[in-house]
Amino acid sequence: MNAETSLYRAHLDTIKARADAALQKGGFDHLLIASGVEKFEFLDDRPYPFRPNPQFKAWLPLTRHPQCWIAYTPGRKPVLVYFQPDDYWHVPPSPPSGVWVDEFDIRVVSDPAQVAQHLPANGRAAIIGEADAAVPGFAPNDPRTVIDYLHYQRAYKTAWELERMRAAQRRAVPGHLAAREAFLAGASEMAIHAEYLRATGHTDLDLPYTNIVCLNEHAAVLHYQYKDAAAPTRSRTLLIDAGAEVDGYNADITRTWGDGDERFERLVAAVDAEQQALCGLVRAGTDYRELHLQAHLRLGNVLRTLGVVDMDPGDMLATGVTSVFFPHGLGHPIGLQVHDVAGFQDEDGQLIPRPEGHPYLRMTRTLAPGMVVTIEPGLYFIPMLLAQLRETPQAKHVDWDLVEHFLPFGGVRIEDEVHCTDGEPENLTRDAFA
Repeated sequence: MNAETSLYRAHLDTIKARADAALQKGGFDHLLIASGVEKFEFLDDRPYPFRPNPQFKAWLPLTRHPQCWIAYTPGRKPVLVYFQPDDYWHVPPSPPSGVWVDEFDIRVVSDPAQVAQHLPANGRAAIIGEADAAVPGFAPNDPRTVIDYLHYQRAYKTAWELERMRAAQRRAVPGHLAAREAFLAGASEMAIHAEYLRATGHTDLDLPYTNIVCLNEHAAVLHYQYKDAAAPTRSRTLLIDAGAEVDGYNADITRTWGDGDERFERLVAAVDAEQQALCGLVRAGTDYRELHLQAHLRLGNVLRTLGVVDMDPGDMLATGVTSVFFPHGLGHPIGLQVHDVAGFQDEDGQLIPRPEGHPYLRMTRTLAPGMVVTIEPGLYFIPMLLAQLRETPQAKHVDWDLVEHFLPFGGVRIEDEVHCTDGEPENLTRDAFA
């Protein structure tokens, strides 16, 4: 048995054990999971890119396979109903292959109407999927008890999953390096994006999320959604938030580059230093909410050190000044989804609240070995938020001339993925760049 097969079998044993516990918790006999169906644009025959049910791809790395089902009964070999249509309009799925094949009882069907005959006819079934994935006699019921437990457990990555995530980082890094070279050569946002795709081997349709490619002021728009075809007269800043995917597992990396302006370079270097320090604090037993607040204090110190705001960082946090410059959360869980599920719930689905005044934080759980989270602090110069700050008593502590200097640069964000272990954290992103 090779190493990959051994890792996958251990992964599947973990997935089955979680399913056993979830079914017992919910009082069900079987777990049925639909991969999903292809969806079409309204009043058109053009399909959207297919995205499988993440609970389906937790079991096996099939990411382009609609109309498939997994049927699992504790103590039995899981059944995979594998849809392989007769089709000359499109390339149908290849015959089943990979490290997972021997672990499933595979039933190949050519018509979705054949699926139901391969699903368990007796007993109570927890059926996970969207409503439109239903087949006769089997409609998704998505029991919260089961889903909440499975979502919660997905935060703890198996060794097989971690290998997929490391590989996704290695796929993304050449794209970031190519994007930087294109930026330094004066390319447009669209051309930088094209270089990223070339270097990673991705297309727009199979990226894990839409790349955020920001030049200049666009770096102040957190989820900037466009890509200008024309290059600006002067390219001051590139902020690129872009990922990659391997076997259904995602990378999510952000880097910021400047054009050599001394004050902006100091800002980038200061944010990068604090980001690396925060990555080093991804330790078992740490409340991620405290890490988020620590980021505010550290970024407040950057603002004070560089002369942007002359206030104590604690006072900046208490009065909301840091939130003007850092208005999002420190990060989020990542894995089968870019913003992975169960970031702020316990295994029973109970909410773990965000700190007051921080509505956009996507992670409130306590870190534990096996978790992978992003650490992505940033400092931005957002005209709308700065206008609000001007109307507060704290405005007198701001060097508005320095703010005006930074406005054309937009902002800075640095993002890595970090694996929480029993000891030193593993920075998947820095390792891939190295």
